[in-house]
Amino acid sequence: MAELRAEGLTLAYDGTPIVHGLSLEVPPGRITALVGPNACGKSTLLRGLARLLRPRDGMVHLDGQAIQRLPTKQVAQRLGLLPQAPIAPEGITVADLVGRGRYPHQSWLRQWSREDEEAVERALRATRTEELRDRPVDELSGGQRQRVWIALALAQETGIMLLDEPTTYLDLAHQVEVLELLAELNHAQGRTIVIVLHDLNQACRYADHLVALRAGRIHAEGPPAEVVDAGLVREVFGLECRVIDDPVTGTPLCLPLAAGRRRRNDRVAATTPRGAE
Repeated sequence: MAELRAEGLTLAYDGTPIVHGLSLEVPPGRITALVGPNACGKSTLLRGLARLLRPRDGMVHLDGQAIQRLPTKQVAQRLGLLPQAPIAPEGITVADLVGRGRYPHQSWLRQWSREDEEAVERALRATRTEELRDRPVDELSGGQRQRVWIALALAQETGIMLLDEPTTYLDLAHQVEVLELLAELNHAQGRTIVIVLHDLNQACRYADHLVALRAGRIHAEGPPAEVVDAGLVREVFGLECRVIDDPVTGTPLCLPLAAGRRRRNDRVAATTPRGAE
């Protein structure tokens, strides 16, 4: 099973460090969610793990090898990245776009093959996009497009998939559709999935392992039920909340406390006679 880990990783843009000396071992065969406030380094870390950003310090290891020293095609055969808000070439059909996931497996001596065709068909079936194969991608709804991009990543047939905010710009129904799809793929195929999410409750519901980032460092990590509490939400997101068990899944569910409601609650508590609660 594919393995991905970072050791002492420092990542910077224009000389400004964004991720600071971070070490992380991604649990193989599980779903890992990266969460945290805006500009905390989530997407930067994902780009570093995918070798799109050269470390200032430290190293990323893929299957026990330094990822920077591996040939690009080998990396693409083991690790796939779905960036935030990808853009498809104008007029390209679903089947043609998904077929581009097979590029890492081709060469001058090995062009399009039956194996490639079968990989595309499996990806379309897994994402339930078979009926869309001949439609232009730019005519699809947001949820359909996101499923097609995931199909492209599946056709690449890598053991590790990295996804940067795949639910951004989607309505709630399509967000759930995409996350349910990723959960199904993980359970059915054992793929290692690392996903950046803004919604902490969705991360708690769908992730096996949660990594909470703050100012480019890991503040806490582990199974959501073990690490997510009111203290973590306060320290990482600067938000007062109550954390309860989700009545559907039993995973942590964060209920924000509005400032006005907190003040009213404080006043009620102050004027309520002891023992009258």
